[in-house]
Amino acid sequence: MAHQPRSHAAELFERTFGSPPQGVWSAPGRVNLIGEHTDYNAGLCLPIALPQRTYAACSPREDRRLRVVSAQGDAVVEVRLDEVAPGQPEGWAAYVAGVPWALAKAGHATCGLDVAIDSSVPLGAGLSSSAALECAVGAALSDLCGLGLLDSADGRAALAAACVEAENTIAQAPTGGMDQSAALLATEGHALLLDCRDQHTEQVPFDLASHGLALLVMDTRAEHALVDGQYAERRESCEQAARELGVPTLREVPPGELDERLAGLASNLLRRRAKHVVTEIARVEQAVEALRDTNFEEVGRLFVESHASMRDDFEISCPELDTAVETAVAEGALGARMTGGGFGGSAIALLPADAVEATSAAVGQAFADKGFRPPSCFAVTASGAAVRDA
Repeated sequence: MAHQPRSHAAELFERTFGSPPQGVWSAPGRVNLIGEHTDYNAGLCLPIALPQRTYAACSPREDRRLRVVSAQGDAVVEVRLDEVAPGQPEGWAAYVAGVPWALAKAGHATCGLDVAIDSSVPLGAGLSSSAALECAVGAALSDLCGLGLLDSADGRAALAAACVEAENTIAQAPTGGMDQSAALLATEGHALLLDCRDQHTEQVPFDLASHGLALLVMDTRAEHALVDGQYAERRESCEQAARELGVPTLREVPPGELDERLAGLASNLLRRRAKHVVTEIARVEQAVEALRDTNFEEVGRLFVESHASMRDDFEISCPELDTAVETAVAEGALGARMTGGGFGGSAIALLPADAVEATSAAVGQAFADKGFRPPSCFAVTASGAAVRDA
């Protein structure tokens, strides 16, 4: 029987806390089509929301206490909201506890909460299971505490910002804002063009099925962790490059002046990091234009170019990701690239819909030939944002 995380979350809640939840809220994982490590550089990115979702069964509490349990975890974690701080609580519960903390910091009146979590978003796959968790809990808090943040795009953007603050400060993961924006602002059948300089968003049509195409996610099972220092090092390198160039962020470097500007950086490492970010922002713009023109061959070409940039200049790929990308392209994909923070996780391929099964099998065989863990390959469609489900 298929995993039913919505009903499992409600059942886990009642089994743990002794009564049915007041409601169940969910938020999606995400795949970023293009625009990697551009969000904290005030750049552009282009995610879609996934059909896979994280579900939070919740009821409010009259005291200032948070109790949370997960079908993917062990015991109940309990913390007083007034005691939430960087690194407290530890582990996955920090992503939950950080949300009421961040909402309170932003001036919203929050309440205690009992929470039971279940999810179909693969963990450690670079598909933003952490933001899905934060945004499902944030959606619940918005409704249960009467904040009304789900009622408008501006409210949802404010909730996304609170979830980013929760992840950066309490969970201590130095991510940008793309994941939370996708989880709260994406719409079905569209990609979300997010301008991280001013948080402006546009919906870009992304209906592959009507063009005989599909998007294949290839979860390499090479787990990544955003708190292991590698992600933070890339962010610090970008900030250092911007300081040396005398600009607020790398977004301000015009692509046409890239070579001239890069010559002014102190090290080859910084030149490569900056080159990726500036060219990747330009690729997002080109991909959006190509999607609006239904020029999927161009989108595929940009995927391949983006992956090479992340592999060679930003150095965030790994043998498993490279194998998935190279195999998919060899099997006839229009293009493929790693997606997410890197150092493991998932890659995506844009390919004919009737090639999904054969490509998935070829990737699995390529992994077996190299002694890698078996990957998980599945086609996805562009789905909707966080909602109340029950």
